[in-house]
Amino acid sequence: MMDGLDAFLLARIQFAANITFHILFPTISISLAWVLLFFKLRFVKTGQQHWMDAYQFWVKIFALTFALGVVSGITMSFQFGTNWPGYMEKVGNIAGPLLAYEVLTAFFLEATMLGVMLFGRERVSETLHTVATLLVAGGTTLSAFWILALNSWMQTPAGFEMINGQAHVTSWFEVIFNPSFPYRLVHMLLASGLTVAFLVAGISAYRWLRNDRGAEVMASLKTGVYLAAFLIPLQIVAGDFHGLNTLEHQPAKLAAMEGIWKTEKGVPAVLFALPDEKAKENRYEIAIPKLASLYLTHSLDGEVKGLDQFEGKHPPVAPVFWAFRIMVGMGLLMLAVSWAATWQLAPWKKGTERNLRPWHAKLLVAMTFAGWVALIAGWYVTEIGRQPWLVTGVLTAADAASKVPAPRIALTLSLYLTLYAALIVAYISVVFYLARHRKHADKPFGTGLEDTPNPVTYPQQEGAPRA
Repeated sequence: MMDGLDAFLLARIQFAANITFHILFPTISISLAWVLLFFKLRFVKTGQQHWMDAYQFWVKIFALTFALGVVSGITMSFQFGTNWPGYMEKVGNIAGPLLAYEVLTAFFLEATMLGVMLFGRERVSETLHTVATLLVAGGTTLSAFWILALNSWMQTPAGFEMINGQAHVTSWFEVIFNPSFPYRLVHMLLASGLTVAFLVAGISAYRWLRNDRGAEVMASLKTGVYLAAFLIPLQIVAGDFHGLNTLEHQPAKLAAMEGIWKTEKGVPAVLFALPDEKAKENRYEIAIPKLASLYLTHSLDGEVKGLDQFEGKHPPVAPVFWAFRIMVGMGLLMLAVSWAATWQLAPWKKGTERNLRPWHAKLLVAMTFAGWVALIAGWYVTEIGRQPWLVTGVLTAADAASKVPAPRIALTLSLYLTLYAALIVAYISVVFYLARHRKHADKPFGTGLEDTPNPVTYPQQEGAPRA
């Protein structure tokens, strides 16, 4: 199947496969750590055992996720040397330190404190265990900060000069806080939060459908649903600002996202089309007149650059066009599902009125990993939309590629794909296995007893003996 592909294309596919698999897990661990901290703080404040039960359940999933994120990240670093040596040769003075900062300031912190989270609660004070959870959460976010600083710099490079064909830093502040970094960081953190919100809501709904409806399950379910309902409007607003930033700094990517072939005023918003790169037009187009100009330029007659302004220097249109619509469509679905579930679980409702409908619980289960779909689609918009550049205006992907023969890359790619498929299936299976076999001892939700502090597990004072 891969015999007809050249080495350059195979190398791109291999790196895309690696990063697609890898990004799934940090996206969960970044925000799940903060959800764990929320569970822990609620337990410390109220003494209600179901919050600690929720913590103990989800910390297992966090540990599994963290491990897969670490392992899959290692394989990507190998490819800088094997498939893309030109990358480090040209911009290694910038990429190297940023990657090192991530390891030194974030990864070591996460890895160390994770041990305390998993195994230290009976060995350290409740306060120290809570601090360890906080440090892990902070470490995951700090890790995202450095990685997105590097990725954003590759999209909108700043703060450097080229000397003898190599990039040298003139301002680390400008390198890190490059023009697209704030928008990309916020957009990614919100995407992480939404991914975790639907994961928590979906797994909790799965348990609810299996008549596991104790206080722990309901607390987790409401946390996931409320978090999703809160974050999705913020993500829509952040996405709009990110789009305007892309229009200013990466107009070729924006033109591909919107399917705009010619520079013109009063550009329509294309809802559906089949982009045809040979004919340089959209076939079977369904569009709303002038709407794209309105939301991109805030004027019905605003001018937007088309792909005709970037001949030979714009990304492949169809993948970017469709990935963008998948991301937006999934976001709108998240909005509808989370708000409907929030209405059903609204705090002002009493008794049996405040409950999920079985069909909605099934929908939440179906959307357990909906965040991954939106995330991957958005990531493809970002990465494919940068082509043909690896670092915009500085280094093309073709110039960074190695001379490794195609058959060797095809072999390792096949092995990667096989392994990743098996790991994805195993990960999802284990998550649902844990949900099916969860043992808990909380009181039935709705009896009023779930709010009774548990005298055995209530937080101890510093230095006090444990029960």
